[in-house]
Amino acid sequence: MLIKIENLQKIYQMGKVKVTALDSISVEIEKNSYTAIMGPSGSGKSTLLHILGCLDTPTRGKYFLDEKEVSGLSYNKLAEIRNKKIGFVFQTFNLLPNMNVLENVCLPLLYAGMSKKVRKKRAEKVLDEVGLLKRLKHKPAELSGGERQRTAIARALVNNPSIILADEPTGNLDSASGSSIMNIFNYLYKNGNTVIVVTHDSNIAKMANNVIELTDGNIVG
Repeated sequence: MLIKIENLQKIYQMGKVKVTALDSISVEIEKNSYTAIMGPSGSGKSTLLHILGCLDTPTRGKYFLDEKEVSGLSYNKLAEIRNKKIGFVFQTFNLLPNMNVLENVCLPLLYAGMSKKVRKKRAEKVLDEVGLLKRLKHKPAELSGGERQRTAIARALVNNPSIILADEPTGNLDSASGSSIMNIFNYLYKNGNTVIVVTHDSNIAKMANNVIELTDGNIVG
């Protein structure tokens, strides 16, 4: 089992008020699967995704990744896992505006200490896979929404992660661009990646072979 969480709880302290974002949930996700996380706003979808991606830690409960418990690891250890195993795609793209497409995609490899030659070769390879080889020198402001999201996907893929996590990846796109982006995720799944997508869109969820539905921090259905 690639991912296993047991009785996982996440509580945020908002002033004097405690907010339970996740309420003792348990989930298993197999390797090379395609999972959609669904639910209304405030249901805990993004919180769960952030914990799965080692961006956050649970208040209680256990999280096993590749059969190793990562719930209580230090920030540096979690960062190491993120860099080696996980690629993130966000609704807002999170591209650096002063860098061109190639430079944005090379960033994770720069942090990993790879040479400029290797960075360029690997970045160009993934940019070719998402159809952006002709846009290497363009900055984010010169791209369409779909092209920005494809750049973000290329950046997520450049470290060859086994897990791709996406938080509402089509939320800021028109229907045609959104469909194109979801075809890329389907392609990644069919080529051996584990894909986990947070979405409000039932059509996107239909592409997945596993659906986790959340309401008020609990799994329903």
